[in-house]
Amino acid sequence: MTTQEQILAVFGGVVGILVVATIIGRVLRRRASAEGPSPGPSSTIQNLNARINAWWTMVTLIGLAFLFGKIGIIVLSAVLSLAALREFVTLTNTRQGDHWALLAAFFVALPVQYILVWYEWYGLYSIFIPIYAFLLMPVIAVLRGDTQRFLERITEVHWGLMLCVFCLSHVPALLTLDIPGYEGRQLLLIVFLVGVVQTSDVLQYVWGKLAGRRKIAPSVSPAKTVEGFAGGVLSASLLGAGLWWITPFTPWQAALFAFVITMMGFIGGLVMSAIKRDRGVKDWGRTIEGHGGILDRLDSLIFAAPIFFHLVRYFWVP
Repeated sequence: MTTQEQILAVFGGVVGILVVATIIGRVLRRRASAEGPSPGPSSTIQNLNARINAWWTMVTLIGLAFLFGKIGIIVLSAVLSLAALREFVTLTNTRQGDHWALLAAFFVALPVQYILVWYEWYGLYSIFIPIYAFLLMPVIAVLRGDTQRFLERITEVHWGLMLCVFCLSHVPALLTLDIPGYEGRQLLLIVFLVGVVQTSDVLQYVWGKLAGRRKIAPSVSPAKTVEGFAGGVLSASLLGAGLWWITPFTPWQAALFAFVITMMGFIGGLVMSAIKRDRGVKDWGRTIEGHGGILDRLDSLIFAAPIFFHLVRYFWVP
């Protein structure tokens, strides 16, 4: 199979699953309506249908990005970084003295990072934000002369850039990996990464609803359960093994990679939930119906992408 045929096969499977999920969601909604008012099950079914509708939109956007290839993936990633950074900043303790630093983050650091990825300049895009932005952001902020809570404020700008821009930019950066015998197929690495991580999130939610009993971190994320975590990670790892044919990995290597990135995704979800709890909010925003904000959907991917990128680069790129 060609790369295009493999991508179409994967997307065809996703669309098929969404069609089945849509039918199930509508059947459940009609059954609930026929049985009369029932606030508990009805709200659950409404949330399920909202999530399914949101997934249709997200899959469509990803499909359009893949249609345009490298430029589509980079532009979509940059737009998501912009939206995610905006959500992050809205929950931070910014002051007027931070405006220059924030302008530099949004309109300099973010576009430069993705331009460097476009030109495949690994030596610079891998250190631009962790070194140059890390050192220059406090310099820009201190020029305003506002020292009140300075360390806290500049740390939040750093953390936002690292999560929303640097980490997320490792998704399109997979296109820059020169793997022997895998030339021209790097898009499939993104399919593998995004597919496994997002499926793990969905399966953790499903397993949690079906069999969740014991809370895994009730003070951080009350909805996460031991059963949901175990079922989601193991199921997604099996899915990763089943997708070995679109990767340069053997089945057991694909399963191991899937296990690692789903674990990182779970950790990412916990960390981002802890930040939300610290800020006293349930969701990062309301951009995606049934899911919350952009960061609520990307938290797992943000932590998984750089780990996946560097493991593949270390072991598969000469």
